[in-house]
Amino acid sequence: MGRLAGKIALVTGGASVPGLGSSTAIRFAQEGAFVYVTDRDLAGAEKVAADIIAAGGQAAALSHDVTSEADWDTVMGAIDARHGRLDVLVNNAGIAVLSMLDDTSLDAWLHQNNVNLNSVFMGTKRAVEIMRRKGDDGKARGGSIIHISSVAGLIGVPGCSAYAASKGGVRLFSKVVAMEGATDGIRSNSVHPGMIATNIQDVALKDNAANYDATMALIPMGYMGAPEDIANMNLFLASDEARYITGAEFTVDGGMTAR
Repeated sequence: MGRLAGKIALVTGGASVPGLGSSTAIRFAQEGAFVYVTDRDLAGAEKVAADIIAAGGQAAALSHDVTSEADWDTVMGAIDARHGRLDVLVNNAGIAVLSMLDDTSLDAWLHQNNVNLNSVFMGTKRAVEIMRRKGDDGKARGGSIIHISSVAGLIGVPGCSAYAASKGGVRLFSKVVAMEGATDGIRSNSVHPGMIATNIQDVALKDNAANYDATMALIPMGYMGAPEDIANMNLFLASDEARYITGAEFTVDGGMTAR
């Protein structure tokens, strides 16, 4: 316990249960962080925050459309006004627009990348600005930025053209941020979940049912992971245990991409 004691963390897309964001927020709070849970679904985010508080943790919920620069300014401004710093950002919010290339419209492509990639740019830019501020010792405070990508950002998965483009973009964007933020103690890493039992996975199954069985057959361990598997990876990267890790990518997929 206490691996994130005293840290201020922001987890986007945290309303869905079961979900990667809600599980990460809960895990962070268990380890001592004050967690901001944000989502377009404010009621859902408030429920997650309330559950954290009821369990003895610290949390707050904020309404947040991650595709809106104004919302990013509001969220970051609220955190800054209350705490004067941000130690951890988890760019988790995302959607899965799944269809074969011939059936993918430009509007769907743009919407997918706006939610999954453009939002990461907007949030990271603002987080870096706060993390670069000088502390009492005259050095930048630094921090950890964790980008939730996907195995689809590493390998080709049929029916995932728009989704893969967004998640592949997140992967390389994370590495650039790591290079630019390293001297200020800002760490940037990407996490690549495989098949994880979440609400968004249910949507993926319905939208890409023709390729679902084939995809499941690629998992050597033979079953889906749990949201907590991703939350535990995020916890490690957020903690000081990962202080010398930046620009890396972490695959949590039951061996799916080991082939």
